[in-house]
Amino acid sequence: MQNKHIPAKKSLGQNFLKSKLALYKILESGEVSATDVILEVGPGKGVLTEKLLEKAKKVIAVEKDYRLMELLQEKFANEIADGKLELINADILDLELPRLNLFSDLRFNLGNSYKIIANIPYYITGQFLRKFLETDSQPSKIVVMVQKEIAQRIVAREGKESLLSISVKAFGEPKMIMKVDKENFSPAPKVDSAILLINNISKNFFTENKIPEKDFFEILHAGFAHKRKMLLGNLKQWRKKNAPTCHVDVSLDKIFAEIKLPEKIRAEDLSLGKWAELTQKLLIS
Repeated sequence: MQNKHIPAKKSLGQNFLKSKLALYKILESGEVSATDVILEVGPGKGVLTEKLLEKAKKVIAVEKDYRLMELLQEKFANEIADGKLELINADILDLELPRLNLFSDLRFNLGNSYKIIANIPYYITGQFLRKFLETDSQPSKIVVMVQKEIAQRIVAREGKESLLSISVKAFGEPKMIMKVDKENFSPAPKVDSAILLINNISKNFFTENKIPEKDFFEILHAGFAHKRKMLLGNLKQWRKKNAPTCHVDVSLDKIFAEIKLPEKIRAEDLSLGKWAELTQKLLIS
């Protein structure tokens, strides 16, 4: 089975990584050590899995393609027998995390003691990040291969924030590690990729600012509802719809003045800190 050619499935968004430099950078960014439990998503043909097994305490690999599962089971038969590798044939978005016995042979709760290394189909990037950033049992860090433009948007490379970038920064510290040209994959995708690291993942932003997570994201979504409109106008529309459930004692114009936001500012121009200030004011006004 190891020598059998398994073509990539377009329907699953499969593009197998060939670059040794990219593999090295993924391992380096994840700071994989002998005490780590790694949740690897999309192991493919096991090129990265092999390197992870050399460094990590345990690897839990989730692969959706049953054809690749057969290859991986044969390739890593010894590691599976030793309990160092666990393979799960599933769609990562369908798995409910965390549960003590979620995985067939796993007998511990992942809690916050694991890291995620992922090579996922690019069309599930947003869902994937939400799933693992919003859970109560977050990983300590995520290293994921994403479309280059998505990585640039998350780190706000052009100095403009987005709904996605603020959503990620509320939970961790994103950093674009390196660009990976499309020629480094088989088959080559239509776009270039990038390794994205999200470090120091936690919910400290919400506890330290005393902001309910749900309320923060409701206001954030309202602010970005119409990208071409001014933030003030978007929030006035949101407040009008939510008038029965929110206080309207203080005008939005006054709130903007109190936290020194220009009336014509757009949502993309606010830093995470300013979103915290704005949310606090809106919740008590």
